[in-house]
Amino acid sequence: MGLRGTGFLLQCYLMLAVGMYFDLGELEEKCIIEEIPEDTLVTGYFLLEPWDLTASTHSPHLGVTVTVRDPNHEVLMTKRYGKFSKFTFTAHASGQHYLCFQTNSTRFSVFAGEKLKLHLDVQMGEHSIDPNVDRTKHNMESLESNLNHLIDQMTHITRQQEYQREKEETFRQISEDTNSKVLWWAVVQTSILLSVGFWQMKRLKDFFIAKKLV
Repeated sequence: MGLRGTGFLLQCYLMLAVGMYFDLGELEEKCIIEEIPEDTLVTGYFLLEPWDLTASTHSPHLGVTVTVRDPNHEVLMTKRYGKFSKFTFTAHASGQHYLCFQTNSTRFSVFAGEKLKLHLDVQMGEHSIDPNVDRTKHNMESLESNLNHLIDQMTHITRQQEYQREKEETFRQISEDTNSKVLWWAVVQTSILLSVGFWQMKRLKDFFIAKKLV
């Protein structure tokens, strides 16, 4: 067994320490029922080993065939694995799902009678022990954080532009009001000056007439 396989086996032991186990004979199938909500990712980890660890196994090439059926007993997945592995599937409907495990053997069925133990841990939702997956998830979170920061910056710039546009509109309105007032004030001043000039000319003319100077 390579280093990667040894590491995976150790991870399986750590994950299955809080899981469950049941006995399973060669070529025997057993099912468990899990209540799973709709659109839920399910990850299962299992480890198959002899019931008596001190005895030598007669079937070194044992494996497990995992079959998952939905509440309508339709097959969601079926796949053959080795002695230890993990399987994943997504529930497309809420209800009871049937997780079936059947061992396979390289011996004839009449000789396939070894008693085995299947450790199993079933987890709902996103559960990953793969560091590459964790690294990818971290990268995605960093990318999401950068995108959120960029969106915040764009929102801030847009608000600043809107604020400057409102200030410019207010300044333009004040300028137009001021120009209008200045124009009317000039018209009033001109009218007053003309009125005073005509009044002074009339008074001066009346004075000359009264003194009989014209």
